[in-house]
Amino acid sequence: MHDGSGRILVQGLSKDFGPVHAVRNLDFAVHPGTVTGFLGPNGSGKTTTLRMILGLVTPTAGTATINGVPFERLANPGTIVGAVLEAQSFHPGRTARNHLRSYAAAMNVPDAQADRVLELVGLASAAQRKAGTFSLGMRQRLSLATALLGDPQVLVLDEPVNGLDPEGIAWLRNFLKAFAANGRTVLVSSHLLREMEHTVDHVVIVSRGECVYNGHLDELRAAQRARVLVQAGDPNALVAALHQESLTVEHLPDGRLAVTGADAPRVADLALQAGVALYGMQEERVDLEQLFFQLTQGQYGGAQIQQPGQWGPPGGAGFGGPGGGY
Repeated sequence: MHDGSGRILVQGLSKDFGPVHAVRNLDFAVHPGTVTGFLGPNGSGKTTTLRMILGLVTPTAGTATINGVPFERLANPGTIVGAVLEAQSFHPGRTARNHLRSYAAAMNVPDAQADRVLELVGLASAAQRKAGTFSLGMRQRLSLATALLGDPQVLVLDEPVNGLDPEGIAWLRNFLKAFAANGRTVLVSSHLLREMEHTVDHVVIVSRGECVYNGHLDELRAAQRARVLVQAGDPNALVAALHQESLTVEHLPDGRLAVTGADAPRVADLALQAGVALYGMQEERVDLEQLFFQLTQGQYGGAQIQQPGQWGPPGGAGFGGPGGGY
């Protein structure tokens, strides 16, 4: 039964296209009041998952519900869920206002909503312009305006930053945060963690259709591993001393040692105790983007992050440009 919660719940969701496992056994929840990033390389199953949530693709197994029921059982879904799955095609000769009014009529919402959503997405001044003259960024905004016509409780966006300039990305970030702050639900997919990093609270990261991380972005930040890069007079003696302290050491091509698990003062103290001269030391932090690449390419090199959430087998999907994939 429709529970009015505004929550999206995905349980055991899988989709096969013939021999291709596009999505495998996904489990995650998207809660009101938060912006959840659905992140992963192109071809990792993001779009297929969103289409299953929106009732456009039938799962091979598992369920996806909004407000406790499958999308097709929502009464007047346009007033509950707004979705932008790709930059929509618009009638090139129709003005932005007329495009929105035709959708408003189909959804049985007042014409005045067209002007309200144009204002919301910053297109009020372009209301009388023909959609055929719009840039890609303006088309993205018009798509978002269409999704907002029914004043929905839930917003589902697939790669919304494609085609937006930095100003447009900053605008979208503020818009989505404000939308969620009103107690509404936002699920936004992207293959660009850097563009989403300052927008989302919670992240679900997928690779090859499987979940490799599900948790708060802050927990992922805490998992960033620092390395100390050291130039030592006697590398072998220092490695022996570091190994005695159960620290991970990697030999770099330039002759330096990369030490994981200790900060620079700790490494310096251990070198002093071992009587090893140090000629250089540098702390290096792995940024979120690198962590994201490692998670989605399965190149962790044995390092484990003990974080709440769900981990799947390492994926190997590469990154591509905008669009494409499952």
